[in-house]
Amino acid sequence: MTKTRFIPLLALSAVLLTTGAQAGQVEISLVDNLDGYLDSYCLDIKGAGKDVDISQGLQVHTCYSYTGALAKEQIFDALEFEYQMLYLPKFDVCVELSELSVGADVALATCNSTAEQKFTFSGSGTITATVEPTLCLTASLDTKLGGNGASKQQIKGLTLESCAADLARFQTWQANNK
Repeated sequence: MTKTRFIPLLALSAVLLTTGAQAGQVEISLVDNLDGYLDSYCLDIKGAGKDVDISQGLQVHTCYSYTGALAKEQIFDALEFEYQMLYLPKFDVCVELSELSVGADVALATCNSTAEQKFTFSGSGTITATVEPTLCLTASLDTKLGGNGASKQQIKGLTLESCAADLARFQTWQANNK
C-alpha cells in the first residue's frame, strides 16, 4: 500500500502503542449508544460473513466486540490515523468519499492517499473530510435489523453530513481495542 505521509496525529498512536493495542487494531464506534441494545454502533463493511462486499461501502452496525472479539469487517488500523487514513487491513481497503457533498455515501477503495481518502479523526470526536472539515461522517437516525429482520444485529446508514451540535450523537466517534 503506497501512501503519501501528511501531518501526523501522534496522540492517538502513542496511546495505542503504550496500551498494547494489537498491531493498532481497533473498532470505530459511536460514543452514544443511541438505540443499540447489544453494544454500541461501529463503522462496518456492508454484508455479513462470506457475503461481506467492499463494493457496497460502509454502514453503521452493532459492534461485534460484545462477543469478546473484533469482527474483521469492523477492524481499522489505528496506526494509519496519523496519516489521515481509515484503513481496513483485513480487506486492504481505505474509506473513500464518493463525493464531497451533504448526503454522500461512504465507499471503500484501494488506498491511494487522494483527498477523498483523507479524514481527520482524533480518536475521540468527529471524523471529518480533511479537504472539507465542515462535513462529518454521520450515522442515520433510522435503524433496521440485520438478516432481513431475523437478527438482533442493528444497522444504520452512514453518510457525509454537515457537522452540527444537534447531530453530535450521530457524529461523535471513538476508537476501541476491546
